[in-house]
Amino acid sequence: MTTFLPSDSVVRDQLDWGQLGWVSRPETTGAEQLVVLDVLLTPGGCHDFHKHPDQEEVLFVVSGTIEQWVGEEKQMLSAGDAAFVPKDTVHASFNDGAEDARLLAILGPCVGEAGYALVDVSSEEPWASKRA
Repeated sequence: MTTFLPSDSVVRDQLDWGQLGWVSRPETTGAEQLVVLDVLLTPGGCHDFHKHPDQEEVLFVVSGTIEQWVGEEKQMLSAGDAAFVPKDTVHASFNDGAEDARLLAILGPCVGEAGYALVDVSSEEPWASKRA
């Protein structure tokens, strides 16, 4: 498995709201306890309300500013700020700014082959109405 991972070798998934860079997951590093994602939220982009039933998560803002929700609480986070998300807790990240926001998402333990599992709840109440 990979020990060192140069930036240009990180697998990056393009999404309509930005990009996920898979820094560490079972497939690439053999990790069993941590999944690490380099997350790019473009202006107006969001990782809408979702949860990870069997994983805890730390979101660390590297650059930019985001509106971060953890459960029913929301707070603006900027570079150097972080949020802890307990397992099975609904959360979301929104970039309403004019510049990209970059986050480091660290989840554990690894779940399934991808190491990462989520349940989208953005169309369910009360989450569907939170930012309406």
